[in-house]
Amino acid sequence: MSIKQTTLGDTFLTRSGSGRPILLLHGSGPGATGMSNWTLAMDELARDYDVLVPDLVGYGQSAHPDPSPQGMRRWMRVWVDQLIGLLDRLDIARTHLVGNSLGGAIALHLLMEAPERFDKVALMGAVGAPTRLTPELDRIWGFYDDPTPAAMKNSIRWFSYDEGFIADRLDEVARMRLEAALRPEVRRSFESLFPAPRQRHLDELVVPASALKRIRNPVLLIHGRDDAVVPLDTSLHLLQHLADVRLHAVGRCNHWTQIEHADTFHALLRSHFAGSKP
Repeated sequence: MSIKQTTLGDTFLTRSGSGRPILLLHGSGPGATGMSNWTLAMDELARDYDVLVPDLVGYGQSAHPDPSPQGMRRWMRVWVDQLIGLLDRLDIARTHLVGNSLGGAIALHLLMEAPERFDKVALMGAVGAPTRLTPELDRIWGFYDDPTPAAMKNSIRWFSYDEGFIADRLDEVARMRLEAALRPEVRRSFESLFPAPRQRHLDELVVPASALKRIRNPVLLIHGRDDAVVPLDTSLHLLQHLADVRLHAVGRCNHWTQIEHADTFHALLRSHFAGSKP
């Protein structure tokens, strides 16, 4: 399957496949990009779907505003405008939507603002619900307090339940993520996103319960039972308040369901998205 990469406005986009579109939104880790989160999912889904994997503004090869927005609410406005603008540029009226972690919170804000642009939705380890900052997430968002290879390795370990599946490539993956994270513009954006104290950023990402109950898009929640970065309680909150929702919790799984349990993750997405109206 051929992969195309292009820059459209502020967005660096990786695209593959054909058919109904699916928009995949990545998480917030240092050095994260669309493809660092979604390489396996793109390979799987592009056999039947038009898979769109953008770098969020402030990440990877997308734009890095200078000066950077201050505060999570302002960043959220940038991301919502970025993604709706991307769909407009691609002449896509409606798409499936998948959000990982921070990408899950962005997905919820998109549904709150423009639900008519999206069909079925999957949220994996999503923030956007009330939760307390874990020590792991505090260290991940505070990566630039100690931007070293050792710190990057630890952040990767904290995403996984059992690092054995990546042990032989841990040094290589950490090196690649560190190289991406240390680009000056990437560092500037990240440091403006997550300054201490960091609990406030989680609080600003919360979608009110009164807004959640008005979302009518079918939503699948996928969460690692053992998630130490974003606890399962966040998905339990969404399960309680979203109207059309189901939850699949994966045992022996931390924050990287799409990598640690890729076959399960892909099967869940395919089942959820099957049978949608054209």
